[in-house]
Amino acid sequence: MERGWKIYFLKRSNFAANQLVSKMEIITFESKAYKELDNKITAIADYIFNHMEAESTNEDEIWVDSYEVCTFLKISEKTLQRLRVAGTIAYSNIRGRYFYKISEVKRMLEEHLIRSNKENIQDLITNHQLYVKERRNLRKDK
Repeated sequence: MERGWKIYFLKRSNFAANQLVSKMEIITFESKAYKELDNKITAIADYIFNHMEAESTNEDEIWVDSYEVCTFLKISEKTLQRLRVAGTIAYSNIRGRYFYKISEVKRMLEEHLIRSNKENIQDLITNHQLYVKERRNLRKDK
């Protein structure tokens, strides 16, 4: 015998003199139906995430952190800090971590403010995308 599932929805119905009165509606359905619904919702979510990856954002709009920039462009953290302090590179600071748009990193290369090559920038983009996919897969597993 299948176990049934109950889902509770709160309906806000009457509002009287600073008092909100709610009525609860209870919907009961079989465990099999619940599992089918859950599978459909999961399939829809997977479809959306897969299409988001396929459409992927413009690579110039990707944000990367200091570690990635230093590692793949083969520059020191001190060099990156000097560029920040001088106001030469635009960045965002979130909870003590610095992030840079790929477009800014490319601009730095074009203006010869950092010594690196186009292969390194492509490695930066590719590895960042792999990292994002890996994190997304870890979240799915949870």
